[in-house]
Amino acid sequence: MRATALIVAVLAAGSFTLTACSSEDSIDPNIVTVNGGEPQNPLVPTNTNENMGGRVVDRLFAGLKYYDATGQAHDEMAEKIETADRKSYRITIKPNWKFTDGTTVTAKSFVDAWNYGALGTNGQLQSYAFTPIVGFDEVNAENPTAQTMSGLKVVDDRTFTVELKSPSIDFESALGYAPFYPLPDSAFADMAAFGAAPIGNGPYSFVSWEHNRSIDLVANPDYPGGRPAKNKGLRFVMYESYDTAYADLQAGNLDALDTIPDSALTSYKSDLGDRAITKPTAQNQHIGVQSNVPHFAGEEGLLRRRAISMAINRPLISEKIFNGLRVPARDFTASTLPGFNGDLPGAEVFEYNPDEARRLWAQADAISPWSGRYEIVYNSDGGHQAWIEAVINSVKNTLGIDAAASPVPTFKTVRDAVNAKTIGKAFRYGWQGDYPTMMQFLSSQYYSYSETNNVDYNNPEVDRLFDAAMAAPTQEASYQLIAQAQTIMIEDMADIPIFDYVAAAGRSDRVTKAELAWNGLFDFENIEK
Repeated sequence: MRATALIVAVLAAGSFTLTACSSEDSIDPNIVTVNGGEPQNPLVPTNTNENMGGRVVDRLFAGLKYYDATGQAHDEMAEKIETADRKSYRITIKPNWKFTDGTTVTAKSFVDAWNYGALGTNGQLQSYAFTPIVGFDEVNAENPTAQTMSGLKVVDDRTFTVELKSPSIDFESALGYAPFYPLPDSAFADMAAFGAAPIGNGPYSFVSWEHNRSIDLVANPDYPGGRPAKNKGLRFVMYESYDTAYADLQAGNLDALDTIPDSALTSYKSDLGDRAITKPTAQNQHIGVQSNVPHFAGEEGLLRRRAISMAINRPLISEKIFNGLRVPARDFTASTLPGFNGDLPGAEVFEYNPDEARRLWAQADAISPWSGRYEIVYNSDGGHQAWIEAVINSVKNTLGIDAAASPVPTFKTVRDAVNAKTIGKAFRYGWQGDYPTMMQFLSSQYYSYSETNNVDYNNPEVDRLFDAAMAAPTQEASYQLIAQAQTIMIEDMADIPIFDYVAAAGRSDRVTKAELAWNGLFDFENIEK
C-alpha cells in the first residue's frame, strides 16, 4: 500500500540512534511490539498512501472485505454484495457493528467517507480509488461541479448502491482497501484532529501516538469480524535504523521485525533459527524522476531513463547487497502477482547492457548535452543506502558521469517533496500491495490522474487500456490488456523498476507465532505471544 503508497521503508546499514527504545519503555508484556515508522500524514484512510501509516490504519478500520495472509478477500462488514453485471452493485452491511465511540456503522458511514475521499477540494492522496464510480469526475475536479458522487445512493441504514462507469473486474476485490473504509460522523467536524486520534471499527482501537517514537493500539473486544486480534494489542516502534531494530529483536525487546537489515542478511537464519522468516512478497523498488527535472523531459528524458536502466546491474546488486533476496524487475508490478508476465516486449531494457546504455546516453546528449550531477534521493531512516549507492556506482561507471546518492533524514520528508513536485532529483520509491492484483499496482501509480502518480506519467492510450483491463469479461482477457499497457509503459520508460522482493523478517523468542502476509507486512492480528 502505499505506498503503500506503499512506499516501502526498507533496511540498511547505518550508525543511527534509536528513535524509540522499547526496552526502556514500560509496556504490558502481552502487547506485541513491532517495527514501524512515523506516518506521513494523520491517519485518515483516504489520505494514507504509504505503509507506515497504512499498517496502522488497516488495524483500526474494518471494510466491506478484508484480506487474509494469502491475499484472499473475505466479507468483513459486507453481508451481501450483489451484482448481475459488475457495473451496478447493491451492498448490504452487517447489523449492529459499532465504531469504537459506540456509534453504529451505517450505509451512510461508507457513502460519506467515499464522497469525502473523492472530493477534489479535500486533496486526498487516495482519491483515485473512486475513479470507477459514476460522478467521480465532477466531484474530483479542481473546481468541483458536485459535492457527492451520483453513483452512490443510500437506500437504508444497512444498504447502499454503487453505479460504476463501466464493468470492473477489480472493484469487488478492492473493497477491503483502505480508501473504502467507513468513517464515523464525528470525523467530518475536523478531519485532521480525527486523523491524530482515529475512531475506527476494526480489530484494534487507537490508544496513543507519540510522534517519532511509537503508536499504541489495543485489541477491540467488540470487533465482530473475521480477523479478531489474537493478542492484547500492538505497539509500532519507530526506529531510525533497522540494525538497531534487529539488535532489539535479538535481545527480546522487539517482538517482530518485517525487514532484516543488509548487515544481517547472511546471518539472520543462523541467528534466529526457526524464528527467521523468508517469503516472496508483492513489493517492489523503483527509481523515479519527475518531468520538471532538467534533462528528463521529452525525448531526451526517455533516452536517459532507458540508458540509466540498462546501466544498472540488477542481478549483481541483488546478490551482493541482498544475498539473493531480491528479484531483478521485469515489469512495473511484482513477480508474485497473478497474471505476471516476465517476458513482455521490450523488457530487455531492464537488463544490464553497458554498450547500449552508453549509446542511448550519447543520443540524449545530441539533443541536449548533459550537465550537472545525477542524484538519487533516498530516506536514511529506511536504510536504502547500500543498494542506492550500488545503483549510483553502476550508473557512474557505465556512463562516465558524475553521480551521487542523496540521503534525506526521513521518509516523510521525501514523500512531502515528491507530492509537492519539488524534489528536483531522481528518487527511490516503491509499492507494497494493498490487494493482490496487477491493476492495484498500476492504477495507483500510472493512471494520469492518480494522486499517487509520483512521476507525472501521462499516456492516454495506457489510461484507455487500464480502463479496458478493468472492464474485461475474464481475468485472462484482463491480463492480456495489462500486458499491452505495460508494453507501452516500457516504450515510454515510465520509471525505472529495479527489483521485487523476497522478504526477510524475524520474530523474537517471546512470540510463538508471527507470519508475513502476501504483501510483506506481518499478519498482525494473528501474532501470538
